[in-house]
Parts: sequence; structure tokens; C-alpha cells
Amino acid sequence: MPSFKHSLFAIAAMCAPAVCGAQSYPTKPITMIMPLQAASSVDVGMRIVTQKMAESMGQQIVIDNQPGAAGLIGTERFMRSTPDGYTLATLNDSILTMIPNLYKKVAYDPVKSFQPVSLVAYNTWLLVTHPSLPVKSTRELVALAKARPGDINYASGGNGSPQHIAMAMFEAATGAKMTHVPYKGTTQATLDVISGHIPIMFSATSLVIEQIRDGKIHALAAGGSRRLALLPKVPTVAESGVPGFDFNTWMSIYAPLNTPKDVALRIHSEILKALALPDVKERLVSIGFEIDGSTPEKLASVTKARLEQMQQIIKGAGIVIQ
Repeated sequence: MPSFKHSLFAIAAMCAPAVCGAQSYPTKPITMIMPLQAASSVDVGMRIVTQKMAESMGQQIVIDNQPGAAGLIGTERFMRSTPDGYTLATLNDSILTMIPNLYKKVAYDPVKSFQPVSLVAYNTWLLVTHPSLPVKSTRELVALAKARPGDINYASGGNGSPQHIAMAMFEAATGAKMTHVPYKGTTQATLDVISGHIPIMFSATSLVIEQIRDGKIHALAAGGSRRLALLPKVPTVAESGVPGFDFNTWMSIYAPLNTPKDVALRIHSEILKALALPDVKERLVSIGFEIDGSTPEKLASVTKARLEQMQQIIKGAGIVIQ
């Protein structure tokens, strides 16, 4: 009859490393690389989600902001991370679908270099102006920009940023000509529009909703295909004389390539669990996000389709990184 000690050894031998690892995962804090500035819309939204994930998983999730070079620095560091589930990344579609179409060469392949886990939410966008700009509608803005080509400045988080691409799409669709003022990040660009240093920009709703409510800036139009529940009286750009205009972005969670499947499934289930919580839903919706947890397969498919779409948009708008 085998001894108790021998039985323990037998059980240990039968426990495959991947299975036992997944059962105990996580046993230490998880790092979430954020290749974007702190206080950016994606950063704000993801902190809401990861707080609940951490509570459920019993381990801290540390947001590690690594901005720079339009997200390339943090994304390339993430690509080299150990695939053990303890380093994840929040990647938005700027990093996955815009940047690869703007730079001649990037170190990563947005489809092949990372392991998709889940979409988290779509970020809604608004065309906003400072009250000092004498326009009250999108049509008035277009008329003013055409009458004074190049005189109106617009802010963005940098060359090739979502703000830049959205406005380039708008100019191409309307024939309006404005002057691009790129910043080294979204936060300062938004603050300068709020303060009146720059009169206009496309902004993620989450960054400007409070200032709109306080009357510090005006929302001319919603960038997506439908009006926002938060601002039902604000028309879409398409409703304002620019048919077919539709711009939104998303945030998603990725793991390093070759992360064990069961560990990735645990992360995926925790994302969906967090997104299903009423307080998470309420907080995200209140700042302009539309929740959309997904399968890894859907995230991969959406990324591939948007990558091809952005190639056409960026080429058509003539956006070039200097």
C-alpha cells in the first residue's frame, strides 16, 4: 500500500503545469501596460474596469502608463513581455489600426504579434468648440472654415492621433480647411481647447462631458452613427450635413502571444464579469463609453477589418507622419 507521502507525489505529477497554474492564477499583482497618457479617455475607462477585476481576482492590477511615440514605446515593450498572464496591455484602435498605417515600419504586427482577449468598450466622440468660436452648428463651422481657409486651428493628441484622423476625415468630407496643432498627448490638447487657446477639436466624450455640462465648451455634433444618450439634443455629424460620417474608437485588452489558454480564459471571464456589474456599466456609460465585451475571435476580426478601413481613410486624407 503506497504511503501518504507517495500519494502526494503522484497527485503532483498528475497536475499539469498549465492547469495547476490556471487554478492558482493569479498569485501576485498583474501589470496592465497602458501605452497612453494618464487621464486619457482610455486610461480613465480602463481604471474603472480593472478595479473590479482586481477585487474579483484577489490581486492588484497596476496600471503602468508608458506613453510616447504615439503609443509605440509601450506597445513594443509589451510585445516583449513574458506570456504568463502577469503582464497585460490596454490597446486601443489607434495603436492597432492607425499607427501601423501611418508609419513606414513598426516593430509589431497588430494581427499577429499579440494574443487578443476581449474588446471592453467603444469610445464615443464629439466635435467640440470653445465659446469664443462664433459657430453654433456644424454647418456654420464648415461655412466659416471655407470662408477663412486655414485660419481656424484645431488641436489633437499628436500627428496620426485619433483626434487628427477624425478631423482629417471631416475636412475631406466637407472641403473645410483648418490648421492642425498637434500636442504631445491628448490631455494637454483637451485642456487648451477648454481654456480657449485652441478653438476646436474632436474629443472622446469622457474627457469633455463635464465641461459641456458646465457650459465651458460646446458640443456641435456626435462623431458616431447615432446620437448619444448623454446628449440627445446634439445631432450627429452625419445629421448635420455630412452624410456617411462615422468615427468611433475602442479599448481592448491583450495578452502577450503564447499566454496559456486557460490563463487567458480566466482573464477573459473576469473582464466580462466586471463589465456586467451595474455600477461599472453606469460609470462607463456616464462618461460616454458603449460597453462591448467580446470573444477573442471577435476582437481579432474587428481589428483586422478596422486596419483595412484605416488604410483607406489615411491614404485618402493624405495624412503623413513627418
